[in-house]
Amino acid sequence: MYLPRHFEETRPAALHGLMRARPLATLVTGDGAGGFDANHIPLYLDPAAGPHGVLRGHVARANPLWRLIGDGAPALAIFQGDEAYVSPSWYPSKHEHGKAVPTWNYVVVHARGTLRAIDDAAWLRGLLDTLTGEHESAFAQPWSVADAPADFIEKMVAAVVGIELPIEQIAGKWKVSQNQPAANRAGAAQGLRERGQAGPAAMARLVAGYPDEA
Repeated sequence: MYLPRHFEETRPAALHGLMRARPLATLVTGDGAGGFDANHIPLYLDPAAGPHGVLRGHVARANPLWRLIGDGAPALAIFQGDEAYVSPSWYPSKHEHGKAVPTWNYVVVHARGTLRAIDDAAWLRGLLDTLTGEHESAFAQPWSVADAPADFIEKMVAAVVGIELPIEQIAGKWKVSQNQPAANRAGAAQGLRERGQAGPAAMARLVAGYPDEA
């Protein structure tokens, strides 16, 4: 992706934080015919495995993805974070000289590596336990895989195939008005807050609080 230095995010905590908070990734692979295929798959990040972490998930056995990647194939996992439209009307500089245009702020992480399929029931069961533990932990009465009948879970596990992506390259883009002077950033943050919506409010916090140097 196009990545100007002032929008580049390199801190592992920030990159991994977005991947954990927004686990539904767009997973891009080859389609076997010289083109590309994109699947939307929740991926679990194990940050301690390898230099950049490892992503794990599963796909339906009917999904051709796991057969197409064979013993391993290049893949790109895209994690989309907060985003919002930014109006130039929020910039004090617009009212001074009119030299301002709209933009779109966003944060995103790209993780690249060699994707492999794992057709192993024990591995899958362990992954499912991990995934449900991760996503059910906030509930007052969290569901666990063991709550379902064993024969039912066995059939469900047989219907999916695991995938794993050791991250070889990782890049983060935090486009949150760093290229604007302080007064314009403050104006953008205020304008985003005044929209009264969750997405713009989250972006307002990033615009107001993002460090000058990543």
